[in-house]
Amino acid sequence: MTARSVLLASCIAAVAAPALADEVNVYTTRQAFLIEPVMEAFTAETGISVNLAYIDQGLVERLRSEGARSPADLVMTVDIANLQQIVEADVLQPVDSAAMKEAVPAHLRSPDDLWYALTTRARVAFAHKERVAEGEITTYEDLATEKWQGRICTRPGTHAYNLALMAAVIGHHGEEAAKAWAEGVKANLAKKPEGNDRGQVRSVWAGECDIALTNTYYMGAMLAEADQKEWAESVRIVFPTFENGGSHVNVSGVAMTKSAPNRDAALALMEFLVSPAAQAIYAEVNYEFPVRDDAARSELVASWGEFTPDTLDLTEVGKLRPVALRIMEEVGFDD
Repeated sequence: MTARSVLLASCIAAVAAPALADEVNVYTTRQAFLIEPVMEAFTAETGISVNLAYIDQGLVERLRSEGARSPADLVMTVDIANLQQIVEADVLQPVDSAAMKEAVPAHLRSPDDLWYALTTRARVAFAHKERVAEGEITTYEDLATEKWQGRICTRPGTHAYNLALMAAVIGHHGEEAAKAWAEGVKANLAKKPEGNDRGQVRSVWAGECDIALTNTYYMGAMLAEADQKEWAESVRIVFPTFENGGSHVNVSGVAMTKSAPNRDAALALMEFLVSPAAQAIYAEVNYEFPVRDDAARSELVASWGEFTPDTLDLTEVGKLRPVALRIMEEVGFDD
């Protein structure tokens, strides 16, 4: 029996079957193959089918145009800025669930119960195993110092992942200090910010830079690809922290729409998604970290080591995104 089969069986055994509607409709910005395994576990346990609609662009606009007629029960997306945008569109209803609140720490859910994180990913440093010494990388603040001149690669500063990190810097230190940090990191770049996170790790492997700012799950994704495995094996994951906090994390999350035609079944799915076994499936498939402390990490993810997640409220991070974008444009980070 495969590891996924074991997790699936555990998940099926863990949750009692509710007598509810026979379907839940989910709008998701995550491709179906990333979430189908846990949805299949939910259906196997409850008999409730999950209809996934992958919406890569225009999710908020679609929910607004459909209004009360929307067939969507739940929305699943990544990045706190996306969740905050959906909140501001006024298309969600609060979910006051004891099970959700027990499973999801307060800083990883909306203070007004509008969204809940399901998994987290850390934005960290992928360091070359030979050119970067153990202990050389310490804090995010340190990345703006002269010792890293010409040694850093990153995707564009205006990308959502870097804007979330920048918003966290603002949250910790204020706008003026954050602008100085952005200028310092820009001065330390080995090349123009472009491409995606995998491309930055390839640049480290190729000797163009020594560290890449990257989301943790890309390590698992690259190791699974024959043509990228060598890139991944050339680096190790290092978890910088803020001087007054932990390592920056972002989330994948779930929220219930105002229209939700199958509200009770949708709530059952939400609570299922934060159960320990379902968390283990979801996190394993995506190489992410469960939000539950008692949920098992995959063997690969566990091998990356322990770290202290930052506890800065993600709602604040989401709200600071426009400020982060303005600062990145003012310093010409991507020029």
